[in-house]
Amino acid sequence: MTDLPSVRGRLTPNRDLSDLTWLRVGGPADYLFQPADLADLQDFLRALPQEVMVFPMGVGSNLIVRDGGLRAVVIRLGRGFNAIEVAGETLTAGAAALDAHVAKRAAEAGLDLTFLRTIPGSIGGAVRMNAGCYGSYVADVFVSADVVLRDGTLVTLSAEDLAFQYRQSSFPEGAVLVSARFRAPAGDPEALAARMEEQLAKRDASQPTRERSAGSTFRNPAGFSSTGRADDVMDLKAWKVIDDAGLRGARRGGAQMSEKHSNFLINAGGATAADLEGLGEEVRKKVYEDSGIWLEWEIMRVGDPEIP
Repeated sequence: MTDLPSVRGRLTPNRDLSDLTWLRVGGPADYLFQPADLADLQDFLRALPQEVMVFPMGVGSNLIVRDGGLRAVVIRLGRGFNAIEVAGETLTAGAAALDAHVAKRAAEAGLDLTFLRTIPGSIGGAVRMNAGCYGSYVADVFVSADVVLRDGTLVTLSAEDLAFQYRQSSFPEGAVLVSARFRAPAGDPEALAARMEEQLAKRDASQPTRERSAGSTFRNPAGFSSTGRADDVMDLKAWKVIDDAGLRGARRGGAQMSEKHSNFLINAGGATAADLEGLGEEVRKKVYEDSGIWLEWEIMRVGDPEIP
């Protein structure tokens, strides 16, 4: 790769990414860049040759990095990008702030962002994926995001700019989200804390939270997340069509569709990225043969399948 600009943060060549993903699989990135602060990130992107690909990476909670790794500079934001500030009914969070921390900080301030409490990952990924559960989504509370474009320019993007849809948004190629602002409804701090505890208990009872997973594997065919209501329609939930196809517990190598929740792909021990993605594709094919529904991946898959 071309010589890269000097930085004040950390720039590590040939950095294995497997320990940075929740599934613990994947090959190396050409470089991993951990900027010291916003100016360091801007200076780096401004000086980086345009032909060099960049890939912003959060905490790796919704990601399969393929075994051949990434021919790119992976940008991972850290401590300089995880502040959480509350002013009135508006909360501003750095992209590296964990969703759970944002939910708790908001509740302490009497703001209801409780739906974020059980979502694994950081705010950057939550905005990009329009994360949601219990019938609430990032799009419902989103005000704006500060984003560094590929040329190092800092811009503010609105909800209209991001064009939120179910489990997706529209970001400029190579852009790195650095912070986001949310306007949340008010609530009683004690009631909000109690609701989050209830949601956590419900999640732990139904999902394999102690296993190596990347959260929900496929988007719900219905086009919306769980509402959390007892009368929620189950026929177009991903787990239901996977169950109906007889694939709960299905295995390939070290990969398995969880026995506890069949829409969770887990590394049951020694799985490769190829095992995990291959099992996911087998599930998609068999669900289609059974129900005529093509499941769409919710987990992002990136990189080269072949080990260089």
